[in-house]
Amino acid sequence: MIRKIIEIDEDKCNGCGLCAKACHEGAIAIVNGKAKLMRDDFCDGFGDCLPACPMDAIHFTEREAAAYDEKAVQANKKKSACTGFTCPGSALQSFTPKEDDSDVRVPSCLRQFPIQIKLLPTNAPYFNGADLLIAADCTAYAYGNFHHDFIREKITLIGCPKLDAVDYSEKLTEIFRNNDIKSITLTRMIVPCCGGMEYAIKRAIEASGKEIPLEVAVISPNGSIVEIRK
Repeated sequence: MIRKIIEIDEDKCNGCGLCAKACHEGAIAIVNGKAKLMRDDFCDGFGDCLPACPMDAIHFTEREAAAYDEKAVQANKKKSACTGFTCPGSALQSFTPKEDDSDVRVPSCLRQFPIQIKLLPTNAPYFNGADLLIAADCTAYAYGNFHHDFIREKITLIGCPKLDAVDYSEKLTEIFRNNDIKSITLTRMIVPCCGGMEYAIKRAIEASGKEIPLEVAVISPNGSIVEIRK
């Protein structure tokens, strides 16, 4: 049958997983870092996922598709509950930390407070001429030498795009626009939901009307740097 159904543009998708969370039918999943419509008959055509997507990567289309099957959806929900399905960022992992028998106290390199993006003012003396570190919360816990390698000589802002119910891009735009920011370093986890932080920063730089250099460090849960890109 020809009916209205969602279409996902994988080139635009940043893998944040917000669409999968918004879909009450379980029709969307994150596969290889991209959102994917798993089955046509799971999509009810109401489009709860559309406003959840920060990348405008989901739209309606009309095409040949299987009819919505509520019984199949309910069966899949029961199966997912039994198997403990979670988003990639919440998947359980365990690993053995590297041994370090040093008892030397590492001094803090933090230069200002508060550091939560939601609590920071949009204009402060320490922002002028500053190199900013914008860190996803988990990175400081995953990367053992975080203070020395990332916080040192930078002004620090932290947040979690998955847990904070705010649009970081608006606050960051004002900070970038109102102050002389020299550079930005983002530390984010490798999990897809951290892509929301990177997207917010890029959007804020563009909205500020300034050209601010951005470096992104991607960190794995076991504390290794997976990638550094500019």
